Amino acid sequence: MHALRKHTLRTWLIIAGLSAWGLLVVSCVTADRTVVAPPQIAGAKFVGTKQCAQCHTEVTDRFATASHAKLVATGAGTLDTGCENCHGPGSLHVKAGGGAGTIINPKKSPESCFQCHLDKRGQFSLPHSHPVLAGKVSCSDCHDPHAGSAVRGTSAADLAGENETCTRCHTAQKGPFVFEHSALREGCTVCHNPHGTVNAKMLVARDANLCLRCHLETPTARGQIMAGGGTAEDHASRLIQGTCWSAGCHEAVHGSNTNNHFRR
Repeated sequence: MHALRKHTLRTWLIIAGLSAWGLLVVSCVTADRTVVAPPQIAGAKFVGTKQCAQCHTEVTDRFATASHAKLVATGAGTLDTGCENCHGPGSLHVKAGGGAGTIINPKKSPESCFQCHLDKRGQFSLPHSHPVLAGKVSCSDCHDPHAGSAVRGTSAADLAGENETCTRCHTAQKGPFVFEHSALREGCTVCHNPHGTVNAKMLVARDANLCLRCHLETPTARGQIMAGGGTAEDHASRLIQGTCWSAGCHEAVHGSNTNNHFRR
């Protein structure tokens, strides 16, 4: 009888343990965002966004439009800690009247951004990426977390568009071109992942597979890759020598002033 009670108790303990584990798994899977603590600064306390606004009105006045404004912690017993969610507690910064070293500056280190954007840390570690981890490029070169969707060039007042962010550095790809590749109208990120990929030039797919994502009409039932309009020919043998944009073919892939097939 004693052995039976012991076996029953053990069974219930196993069931309780599995139930607790199941609830933990479900809670992790169904969470709609990553919950992280604000960065800490030794000896500093949180002072609230109103204190930040005393000096940084040019930032706080437009912060309400930012997607990052959703990170603001408000409610009974809390401070409006929108700024400090990324910059850390600001009491020492206020006491010192501002100045470097008293507050966290994400422009100098991406670690503050990576607290939420863990997937981007992984992408920047891939073989081909912008050198953010090396400190040669910062997140703020492409992103403005203080207004709008945080991607520079996408605010309602910006007529240039998202591509303007990329072409500030990649000037040769800006154009205008006589013959424009329509993919650029969709945006640079149609072909490139600016955070990093395993493919050269940060391409989202390798070789002809990138082009075939849009040019779906080219493969035939026999596996031929036809191109050339009325004088279409099989390009499969050419692709053995390289990609669509190599082997002396469509090298001017961003646009051309001399050839409507984007040849040099």
